[in-house]
Amino acid sequence: MKRLIVNADDFGYTRGVNAGIARAYKTGIVTSTTIMANGDAFEDAVELARANPGLGVGCHLALIGGRPVAEPSRVSSLVDDDGALAPTLTQLVFKLTRGLISTDEIASEFRAQVDRVARAGIQPTHLDTHKHSHTHPLVMKALTRVAAEFGIGCVRNPFERVFATSRLRNLTNWAYLKQFALSAAIQPGAIQFMRLVRRHGLKTPDRFFGVGLTGMLDSYAIRSMMESLRPGTAELMCHPGVYDDDLDRAPTRLKREREKELEALSDLSLRRFAEEHGVELINYRGL
Repeated sequence: MKRLIVNADDFGYTRGVNAGIARAYKTGIVTSTTIMANGDAFEDAVELARANPGLGVGCHLALIGGRPVAEPSRVSSLVDDDGALAPTLTQLVFKLTRGLISTDEIASEFRAQVDRVARAGIQPTHLDTHKHSHTHPLVMKALTRVAAEFGIGCVRNPFERVFATSRLRNLTNWAYLKQFALSAAIQPGAIQFMRLVRRHGLKTPDRFFGVGLTGMLDSYAIRSMMESLRPGTAELMCHPGVYDDDLDRAPTRLKREREKELEALSDLSLRRFAEEHGVELINYRGL
């Protein structure tokens, strides 16, 4: 059996992103999303989640961008003098590598974020992280602690096989080459990641797609990915959204690209294509 989770990241980032995710669920192939507890549009995302109970909602744990949910004084190693989280993954990894971040404080922040989601009435289906920070072993160790505390049994496997999308895009495209390099750079951490998954009894999809196609996802790529699926469960990460003033001002490189992904993910023919190729669309509840 071939199963596919189509997960929209960044639920709660802006109202436009929220609207795009809801639309891609109602009219397209999105089955799952992950909510940002520190997002500016968190409350709006909660309302949309309540209005769409069939949409699986996990927690998009953030150590990068914005402000912490926990009191800054309790997670001082994660924030700057203004109380803000690291602005980039590079800066976070630099601090982790130099031993400047407390694993206990990572767990405290993750705990505060999951607790905010739970108190809003959402039982998270799974956990993943903004910018895939849980590819780092220290972050993953903190995540496993919090998952156990809240009884969350599923986590994203963020390691995309280096050549998984090489047939879906022209390798001379600079944007793709950059994403391709990112996928390759984190591969050495995959073995330790799976050890932690098994040690803590977590479930994760067998394959992951989306890093190499971030900002470039279209109907052709989705069809090609579906055709390549083998028996088991795969996850496709995506970033649909409606471009608005809030998104225009937001510190993200994905702006107009989110509308292009929304158009692709809302392509009605993709559901028929999945059925024709024996692909069952599920969310993390079905893992």
